[in-house]
Amino acid sequence: MATRLTYTTGARSPELDRAFETALSEAREREPEPLAHLVAGRDVGTGDPFEREDPSRREHVASRAHEGTELVADAVAAARAAQREWRRLPHAERVAFLRATERLIDGRKLELAAAVSMEAGKVRTESIAEVEEAIDLIETYCGQVESTDGFETPLGQLSPDERNTDVLRPYGTFAVVAPFNFPFALGFGMTAAALLAGNAVVLKPPEDAPRSGGAVARLLAEAGVPDGVISLVHGGPETGRALVGSGVDGVAFTGSAAVGREIGRRLSEGPFPRPVLAEMGGKNAALVGASADLDAAAEGIAKAAFGFSGQKCSACSRAIVVDEVHDGLVERLAELARTTSVGDPADPDVATGPVVNAGAVERFERSAEAARRDGVVAAGGCRGDETGWFVEPTVVSGLPSGHPLTRDELFLPFVTVVRVSDFDAALAEANAVPYGLTAGVFSRDDDELDRFLDEIEAGVVYVNRRAGATTGAWPGIQSFCGWKSSGLTGKGGLGPYYVQQFAREQSRTIVEQ
Repeated sequence: MATRLTYTTGARSPELDRAFETALSEAREREPEPLAHLVAGRDVGTGDPFEREDPSRREHVASRAHEGTELVADAVAAARAAQREWRRLPHAERVAFLRATERLIDGRKLELAAAVSMEAGKVRTESIAEVEEAIDLIETYCGQVESTDGFETPLGQLSPDERNTDVLRPYGTFAVVAPFNFPFALGFGMTAAALLAGNAVVLKPPEDAPRSGGAVARLLAEAGVPDGVISLVHGGPETGRALVGSGVDGVAFTGSAAVGREIGRRLSEGPFPRPVLAEMGGKNAALVGASADLDAAAEGIAKAAFGFSGQKCSACSRAIVVDEVHDGLVERLAELARTTSVGDPADPDVATGPVVNAGAVERFERSAEAARRDGVVAAGGCRGDETGWFVEPTVVSGLPSGHPLTRDELFLPFVTVVRVSDFDAALAEANAVPYGLTAGVFSRDDDELDRFLDEIEAGVVYVNRRAGATTGAWPGIQSFCGWKSSGLTGKGGLGPYYVQQFAREQSRTIVEQ
């Protein structure tokens, strides 16, 4: 059965659809017991229980778990105790543990994808691709460690009796705080990189996806990663704050800019600053020039704006269009919004699922009200079936310059179309936000394309990409690096400089006796 899907390539088969639907049905039929924490190799079922509803079927509970605030100190202590032997392993042995985990994932793709769909509301193509991405993230990072001989580099000599090398050494124990929108892939990406660099990890999966996010730690433990090297502590914001404040040696985080920057401030305090690797979202733009193929532009923008109901950090939430093609682009984009089907991931024909929770629906309703008041709603703007957290894909034009809907990250299937006079104005508008994650451009003018690549303030850029104007990065194919308020380090996941950030450089001079 072919299950190889990415966010932009591959095709489903009837056999795959049937197998996924069986896995999702079985997952939904099980009465969920509260998930335990994993500390020092032991399951711990303490803490107040909490529930995650199925966002597609609000009357059903998708998962339950225990709040783990009180266990954070024990998990960090266990990680510290285990990390010494883990870091002393030859890098090939750490790689072998991670590759064993790959094989476990590969054997359970649809079970894991069903859990993602049930908790996060992703349609099957997106959830299966997420599981595939986790495998490729692990393999990409393992390959980087192997190709650099465990990040050990010979240096030159000033005298014949000395040997000089440059090595990367782990910091110690990392907290990994994973997001709801990619609970499995990004949870695995951050965790695998930290482990391969020789750190121990305490993982807090998202409270909106404790089963699929917690599977990261469970699979690593099953693959033989030693007790304490990987720990799992469930919970919400209070547990996250306790973990960040626990004295860990570093934090890997994916989420909002406000939270990521606060983590950065907290870890800069104390006797010395500690590393924070944070990917923090965006307000991503697609620029459309006068020479653009409007059908390709509209399709690329719609896929990036409405896929996973706009809840990707890379989602396109702004189309910036020169005056002479503005109306044509709005017309095409609105038609695509109206024909984008929204519903339960159990239905093979739906294009996108629900938003994450009631708070997201409230944010949508406030945004739609502001759009009707201050601009023109070309498509969408209403709630969908109230059996789940469904909202309509929405296109808005005619907003005043600098309107909050064109500046604030919404995390919704909601795209604003901004009319500008020329390509210079399009670039200025694209760069006018504090974020700098992804951006796209549609143009047949080589000078415009050169200017875009030279002047755009974003870490991930796409040119004339019909498969997704601003979305669809894949391990080893695109790096996922945030500029400005979209990241703290200027280097990102999926690419060649990620694992190294979980380690610090040491120069060694050894004189032979």
